Amino acid sequence: MKIIPIILLATLLTLSGISMAGAKVYTFAVVPQQAASEMAETWSPFLAWVSENSGVQLRFVTAPDIPTFEKRLKEGAYDFAYMNPYHYTVFHKKPGYKALAKEKDRKLKGILVVRKDSKINSIKELGGSTVIFPSPAAFAASILPRSALMKAGVTFTTKFVSSHESVYLNVEKGLYPAGGGIVRTFEMLDKAVSQNLRVLWTTPQFTPHAIATHPKLSQDVAKKVLNTFLKMSSDPVGQQKLKLIGFKGIEAASDSEWNDIRHLNITDSDTRVE
Repeated sequence: MKIIPIILLATLLTLSGISMAGAKVYTFAVVPQQAASEMAETWSPFLAWVSENSGVQLRFVTAPDIPTFEKRLKEGAYDFAYMNPYHYTVFHKKPGYKALAKEKDRKLKGILVVRKDSKINSIKELGGSTVIFPSPAAFAASILPRSALMKAGVTFTTKFVSSHESVYLNVEKGLYPAGGGIVRTFEMLDKAVSQNLRVLWTTPQFTPHAIATHPKLSQDVAKKVLNTFLKMSSDPVGQQKLKLIGFKGIEAASDSEWNDIRHLNITDSDTRVE
């Protein structure tokens, strides 16, 4: 349980470009889809392996919630960032994050989940209910399912919680009838929770989350990290580290791959709830 203070200390140091060992450290921020302690347990070993094999020191950082993560992306606070596809299209414009890589052989699919014993069998049956989501701008876990509910003529109340995990736990406990998430985080959920849930509805497929770099990050540093990502799936230990974060592999990516998101013409009003 001592991991959080250590991470917070490391975050303060690395935001200044200093590591506890005195070497240059680059922040690698991950969108807070789960509790910070759980994310640290999976992403920190992954990034430690990448650091060792690339020669680039990476430090896991996250934010207390998705809106704070968005604010920090807008400010250009992170050297590397794993962000949802909508966030990438926004923060590519300003401050200019550049696509580096994405998960291999994965398309992003959003879901609405209900308790396994729920009598709800279609999204139209959610009329008059309070449905929970991770945040207003969570692309597949919030923007798409809220849009689908509205297009179906469903009148519902929206409530936001701190993460995907919070959505699943609240629905599993019966506090809310349904909530939004994505397939990857649902697959990584503790079986003691997921066995009590079922997927009610699934979105179409889209380009997955981006691993992007700050516009001022040197190309040499980015290339070293990318080359290490690309060889992970062919290395036995690298495969183990990928499995920790729910990835099969990582591949290089280019900005145009997120044009499927741009073609949706999502506006600021789509990411807010008055």
